[in-house]
Amino acid sequence: MVYPKEYINYLIEFHATRDYFECHELLEEYWKEHPNDGNEAFWVGCIQVAVGQYHERRNNLRGARLMYESAIEKFTMLPQVVKGIDVHNITVQLQQHVQACQLQLPYNDMKFIIVDPQLGELCEQEVALRNLRWDISSKEVSEEIIHRHKLRDRSDVIAARQEALRKKSIERDFTKEE
Repeated sequence: MVYPKEYINYLIEFHATRDYFECHELLEEYWKEHPNDGNEAFWVGCIQVAVGQYHERRNNLRGARLMYESAIEKFTMLPQVVKGIDVHNITVQLQQHVQACQLQLPYNDMKFIIVDPQLGELCEQEVALRNLRWDISSKEVSEEIIHRHKLRDRSDVIAARQEALRKKSIERDFTKEE
């Protein structure tokens, strides 16, 4: 089976850096570029798992729970194994994390169980190339990774929003004159 590089990178970031924000970015970009590949529920579910982990680790338990519940809905529609991953196992972990959020239990990292040896080998090779270690704990990651969304440069997004508002204002003014 051929696996998209973005998916391999998602799995690396998920397990070897615990940079869940980057996981979300990688797979969301791939999913948007390939909207009709027949795997939308899987891609979106994986994105939601990463976003849920990001929120839960930062103690945004409501946000995490909502992401987990949405991912569960998507994954329960899928076969047990998709793209080399044990989807049933992820669904069980998601249910446990929903309960942990409700009970405000301490955070624990999730783990995708890779059942395709080829996918496992591709991940191992990439981890070695990047000099990383598979299955690190979130306790080992920097504050920068934990609070990634607060630290990123969003000047281009802000500028684009301001430009859109400016154009809307001009259009509104033009319409009033007519």
